[in-house]
Amino acid sequence: MAGNSCTVKVKIDNVKKIYDGRNGEVVALNGVSFDIMENEFVCVVGPSGCGKSTLLNIIAGLGNPTSGKVYVDNKEVVGTGIERGVVFQQYALFPWLTVRKNVEFGLKLKKLKKQEITEITNRYLDMVDLREFAESYPKELSGGMKQRVAIARAYAVNPEVLLLDEPFGALDAQTRTQLQSELLETWEKEKKTCFFITHDVDEAIILSQRVVIMSARPGRVKEIVDVNIPYPRTQETKMTKEFLDLKNYIWSQVYQEYLEVRK
Repeated sequence: MAGNSCTVKVKIDNVKKIYDGRNGEVVALNGVSFDIMENEFVCVVGPSGCGKSTLLNIIAGLGNPTSGKVYVDNKEVVGTGIERGVVFQQYALFPWLTVRKNVEFGLKLKKLKKQEITEITNRYLDMVDLREFAESYPKELSGGMKQRVAIARAYAVNPEVLLLDEPFGALDAQTRTQLQSELLETWEKEKKTCFFITHDVDEAIILSQRVVIMSARPGRVKEIVDVNIPYPRTQETKMTKEFLDLKNYIWSQVYQEYLEVRK
C-alpha cells in the first residue's frame, strides 16, 4: 500500500498570489506554506474563491506566484513538466481524438516506441475499464467515462505528482463514488503523490491522509487535519464513528470560513 515516506515531494513555501481585479488588487493566496510527502494523498477543502485552484495551477506550473516558491524534489517549479500530471473538472480531452489517441497523446511527446505506447495505453485503458471504448470519441462517452479517460491519460505518462482539481465535481453521486474507489485502488497500486481539490468533505476524508483546510480569501492554511483511518477504505467507512466525527469537525471549520465570505 502507498503511504507516507519521510521525503518531502512538494514544498509550498510562503506562496502569495495577487491578481489585478477590476476594482484593484485581489489577494488570492497569502503566505501559504506546507509540505506534501512522497506517495502522500493530500486533499484541500475551503470556500469558493479561497485560492485552491490558483494553488494547484502554481504547483502545475500553469501560473506563477507573486512571491514565494514551490519546489518538487527540491527543484523550483518553473513552468509545466511531465513529472506533474493534471486532471481538471472539465474533462479537457481532445474531441477530435479517440479514447486511445487521447491516452497516447502524452506518451508520443515522450518519443517512446510504438509498441511501448500501445502496451502502456492498453494497461491504463484496462485500469479504468475502457478498453472496449478505445476507438470511441469523447462525444460518445458519459461524463464519468470522459473523466476516466482523463485520469488514464494523466497516469499513462507516469507523473510523480498527480494534481486533481475537483475531478469528480460535475458527476452524479453514484459515478462519483465509483471513481473515488477506483482512484484509491490505483493510488495504492501506483504510489503517486496526489494533491486533490474538492468541495466535498466526505470525498476529502475517504481519499486522503491529510486534509488541508483553507481560509476564506485571502487564502491561507487554516488547519491541516490528519485522517487516521486505515486503508483500504470503502463506502462503508463513511458510516463509522471516526469518519463522522472527522466530517463534523472539518465541515464546522469550513463552514466558519463560508460565513466569513458572506459577511
